[in-house]
Amino acid sequence: MADIGRYNTLAITRRADIGVYVDGGELGEILLPRRYVTDGMQTGQRLELFIYSDSEDRLVATTLKPRAQVGECAYLKVVGSSRFGAFLDWGLPKDLLVPHGEQQKPMQKGYSYTVYIYLDTATRRIAASSRLEKWLSLEADRFKPGQAVDLLIYGKSDLGFKAVVDGSHLGQLYDNETFRPLHYGERVQGYIRQIRDDGRIDLALQLPTGSQRRQLTDAIIEHLQQNQGVSGLTDKSLPDEIYRTFGVSKANYKRALGQLYRQRRIRIDKSRITLL
Repeated sequence: MADIGRYNTLAITRRADIGVYVDGGELGEILLPRRYVTDGMQTGQRLELFIYSDSEDRLVATTLKPRAQVGECAYLKVVGSSRFGAFLDWGLPKDLLVPHGEQQKPMQKGYSYTVYIYLDTATRRIAASSRLEKWLSLEADRFKPGQAVDLLIYGKSDLGFKAVVDGSHLGQLYDNETFRPLHYGERVQGYIRQIRDDGRIDLALQLPTGSQRRQLTDAIIEHLQQNQGVSGLTDKSLPDEIYRTFGVSKANYKRALGQLYRQRRIRIDKSRITLL
């Protein structure tokens, strides 16, 4: 059966003046409107399509790619509102509704918010919620310290930033673990710093010191090998330059350089480092 609000690979069953129909299994035939149909589409051909409800609550298929699908989080802009709630631009002709009851705080037109996209099984309508704690887990059930994870920055607390972890959990990134500005809606790679006694997740933008330094020294050597054994990134370089190249803080970069120098693997001059 086709999944509403997600990508599906579905076979064309027949052509019509208004488009082509695809086999939605238990959902029946679903129309792919004519504006998405190409001359090369044939009966029996399988297409990757997104299924959702149009403005008249009829199931339709599209070849367009929304910014997120059911079960995912996204940072989306409010483009309108009504007595039913706020409407977000998610890349499809029909905007995405956030009912008033699913708004963490009243949403304002022109502002962007991180939301979780869900399917109302009673109405078969796709909607979104900024009440992330209602939909995502606060407790770690499949993570371990040091594990690399994808983070979506969605909020601020007195302790630092709050982030969606791998699209399924919520975690805390403390101010002393951030070495560069972060922005709402930004996606970054992070790491599980620790699992607290209450099961909640503490995050970091860098690996714990020992494992990070080993990985960083290897990256510095590889960088030198790819640049004829010489690099202008020294312990005097700007933090932003170091982050753009290696994704680490200047302090951690300096410690890694010091380790390589003591191992006599590099020479450090005022304006460059050289591979020995």
